[in-house]
Amino acid sequence: MNIIICGAGRVGFTIAKQLSEQGHSITVIDQSSDDIQKIDEVLDVKAIVGKATYPSILEKANASETDMIIAVTRNDEINMVICQIAFSIFKIPKKIARIRSQDYLNPKFTRVYNKEDLPIDVIISPELEIARSIQRKLEAPGALDSVPFADNKIRLLEILINENCNLINIKLNELTKKHPNLEANIIGVIRGDKFLIPKKNDDVQKGDKIYVIINSSQMAETLEAFGHNEKISKKILIVGGGNIGFNLAKNLEETLDETRVKIVEKNKERAEYLANELNDTIIINGDGLDEEVLVEANLEEAETVLALTNDDEDNLMVSVLVEKFAKDEKEIEDKRTMALINKPNYSLLQNSLKIDDLIDPRMNTVSSILKHIHKGTIENAYTILNGEYEVIEAEIIETSELINKELKKSNLPEEIRIGAILREDKVIIPRSNFIFQKDDRVVFLAKKDSISVVENIFRISSI
Repeated sequence: MNIIICGAGRVGFTIAKQLSEQGHSITVIDQSSDDIQKIDEVLDVKAIVGKATYPSILEKANASETDMIIAVTRNDEINMVICQIAFSIFKIPKKIARIRSQDYLNPKFTRVYNKEDLPIDVIISPELEIARSIQRKLEAPGALDSVPFADNKIRLLEILINENCNLINIKLNELTKKHPNLEANIIGVIRGDKFLIPKKNDDVQKGDKIYVIINSSQMAETLEAFGHNEKISKKILIVGGGNIGFNLAKNLEETLDETRVKIVEKNKERAEYLANELNDTIIINGDGLDEEVLVEANLEEAETVLALTNDDEDNLMVSVLVEKFAKDEKEIEDKRTMALINKPNYSLLQNSLKIDDLIDPRMNTVSSILKHIHKGTIENAYTILNGEYEVIEAEIIETSELINKELKKSNLPEEIRIGAILREDKVIIPRSNFIFQKDDRVVFLAKKDSISVVENIFRISSI
């Protein structure tokens, strides 16, 4: 597939890297000659210095023969104009734009996004996506992440194996005997710096991060089986009332009735806006690094603290203050801390600062965009390890070579692991004698360089 990416920042770079490694023909456009030079030196893509809003630059990028354009510059309006020109002059079939401003995303005005007015096929809002991602984590206490698939009938859980897990050093084929009623399938393990697709004789070890596909109705039982009995937080403190903090609080008001949320926001005008727009959330106007403000916000009582300001260093400092306020080691362990971090190098501080979760806006945005790269039967995709692997949901159609085949005879590459199947309303964790049928919705793990194989197996057209 021919794809033009406009914007060579962290998101543009990551998408270009991933898609070029999957065999797509990629062209990247950016005004910054430094960013373009970096991409030109590191990636096997065509790189052009220039304004992507100029038709002559898009023409130079061979836009008339392009299947998709992804506009991820730092400016919403530029991303919109790129999509308009891509459609009006070059008839590019699929147009994806990153739009940050909440005003453009107001549901009252979304009718403007159509072929007659503003032809954007997919709008990616990083702040909304991150708020949803954090909400999923809060709804699955004990999991590092929780991602819904197949109308939320199937979930992917990312779980850290700690000393509370009774399944350490037990082979995978023995786990089923210990928990015969659990509909769960371990599809991947991060051990140290390596990602492993486990075999039945492999075991689970302390310190592993495991990726488990489950029947969504068994989320609590699955987490308990792997040593996690944490409860959903009833008291949440958010430091930073920007778009992410605001949208998260709004979502929590609508979904978690018993949860009480407080937001500390430094800007007085913004704090007043939050107070007017939110119903049950308590707003405190003050600096989240001021200890007196944190005392007023009852930091000691908060069960989960989220540092969501626009400043990485402030977010890390909030996590330091959480530890300082704690009376003892147990209180630190019982509190869950999350910090929004834009600079990837800060991830090295996660353990020493005892932060439970670092939220990377870049990978959230990349994941959101990659869902829309494929058409046809791919419904959903979630990236792991900076895009090295994807968990994909796809539907089996009449032309798929999997129809009426047993799993053990399907000749799937080792880099692909089937996790679960939704057949009508029934979740199935497949055994080796499982037979695929038309309309099955399959959730599986695939390595990035096997995506073309996935497309052939599921007979997916790229556009």
